Amino acid sequence: MRVLVAGDDVSQLSTVRAMLVQQCTVTSELLASMELRENEVDAVVVAADLRLVENVSALKRVAGQLGRIRKRVFLIDRKNRLSVVRAHALGATHVLSNPVSKPLLLAKLIDQVRPDFASGEVLSDALTAAKAGAASIASMFLAVSTGTEVDVRDAKSAAGKIAEAVAEDGLSDWLTKVRQHHEGTYQHCLLVTGIAVDFGLSLGLRTLDLERLHSAAMFHDIGKARIPLAILDKPGRLEAEERALIETHPAAGWDALKENPDISQEILDAVRHHHEYLDGSGYPDALGAESISDVVRILTISDIFAALIEQRNYKPTMPRAQAYEILQGMRGKLEAPLVVAFREVALNR
Repeated sequence: MRVLVAGDDVSQLSTVRAMLVQQCTVTSELLASMELRENEVDAVVVAADLRLVENVSALKRVAGQLGRIRKRVFLIDRKNRLSVVRAHALGATHVLSNPVSKPLLLAKLIDQVRPDFASGEVLSDALTAAKAGAASIASMFLAVSTGTEVDVRDAKSAAGKIAEAVAEDGLSDWLTKVRQHHEGTYQHCLLVTGIAVDFGLSLGLRTLDLERLHSAAMFHDIGKARIPLAILDKPGRLEAEERALIETHPAAGWDALKENPDISQEILDAVRHHHEYLDGSGYPDALGAESISDVVRILTISDIFAALIEQRNYKPTMPRAQAYEILQGMRGKLEAPLVVAFREVALNR
């Protein structure tokens, strides 16, 4: 594997280079003078302070070439919200905080190598859609983190690209590509959007309803931009107070979007209520069945299924059949006919 290490500090470049040199062919460049030729490298490691405007500007200058390289690992000094969001907005496929271990860095670069995807190859529709979706999600998280207006139209456009890719290539292809190229909350939002699209297609939704559904899926977790990363990324069981904080994200998302003139009430409702259950045991408003819309019922099933089959560093990916069994066991919480209708999506598409 050919790896380019780029950064703003010579000693940091030397440290990262030393980690990789025995397993990879490594070159290194300072960001200010970086010349990125994507057909000459298989992966890029960026080690830079993304709080500095000059570093962000240098990366934006080569964003077009950077986006065509399969693995783009960003190393940041502190895993703060702004740096993580900026890294994803600049095209990161993985974000790690220093000091990073050699095994973890190598795993992000070398694991799950796809033999059918070579550097310089024309991206498939699904990969192009996933890239657009991840960039849009990163932009939304940055807006919420900094208190600026969310670009709703861009998010809807990205959701439309995802819908086209899923309709063209199928759900299984979408799940595979997203899990190979994205992680964490970004992976989850992309998975939910693709699953919701395929579910909507299988139900024969009208075009307008399908657009409403995949837009709601793109926005549904935007409130997580206000949750500390240490809690979002925590491996293992959350403490009670951490769980309570996580459960604020639907209302936080609704609050971030409610004044935006480009967002509809139906989508706002889905953002706020995608964790509500028919028996009233959900959050944040403990709604009963009569108050939960069809879009929310579909989105909730898609969201739960996506969470179960996500790829995480700290646990194996759950088989789709097992995830569907869990949905079947949620009697009284999810609409039973919809769970039955979801079977084909969950197992065979």
